[in-house]
Amino acid sequence: MAELPLLKVDRLASGYGKKEILHGVHVEVTRGETVCLIGPNGAGKSTVLLTILGFLRPTAGQIAINGKDVTGWEPHDIVREGVGYCPQRRNIFPDMTIGEHLDLALWGVQDAQLARSARERVFAIFPDLREKERAKARTMSGGQRQMLVFAMALMRRPELILLDEPTIGLAPKVIDSIFECLGLIHRQGVSILLVEQNAAKALAHSHRAYVLDMGQNRYEGRSADLLADPKVREMYLGARK
Repeated sequence: MAELPLLKVDRLASGYGKKEILHGVHVEVTRGETVCLIGPNGAGKSTVLLTILGFLRPTAGQIAINGKDVTGWEPHDIVREGVGYCPQRRNIFPDMTIGEHLDLALWGVQDAQLARSARERVFAIFPDLREKERAKARTMSGGQRQMLVFAMALMRRPELILLDEPTIGLAPKVIDSIFECLGLIHRQGVSILLVEQNAAKALAHSHRAYVLDMGQNRYEGRSADLLADPKVREMYLGARK
């Protein structure tokens, strides 16, 4: 019997108010995969993540995590199912320390030993954060702030993490380090669903990909195959035939 997908989004319709953005989108992530969503601005990529997380209510379709139907669940219940989230806008408070941000990520957790082990785990992945644990977030570089966002999402040991445009607004050199961080996260056994504006880099650092356009699936397959596909390169990567 085939293993159930960690995440399965099937025939998903969703949007904002009466404006439907997604028209029957399908996405799957299996355990151990990094999967990316690419496509032009307005294609519905971030809307997929927000609907999975329960911030938007679907009007049709199904969302399942580990085979459990979670369609329409509240965000805090989705988190309890082992899903982490890094929003497009880095939710960092300038006058809070790195340590205080990590404490915030475990809000409501009463087990002190669990909190300590979670902190040690993210410090092992991101040693820069350990060195700046007592520093205010406003003293951090853009890349370090993104690492902090990753660390906060990992504090509850999710099986799956959803990343919305983690490199937006960052310099090219910093973007490379962010993709190195994604590799570190993946090697910790966390599956990744990535929305990314830098489509070529996203394809180069993922196993499979979905190309969305106008709220619908246009292409899907192995990332390496899509990266080499002349039509995909011309239409979505800005490369000429």
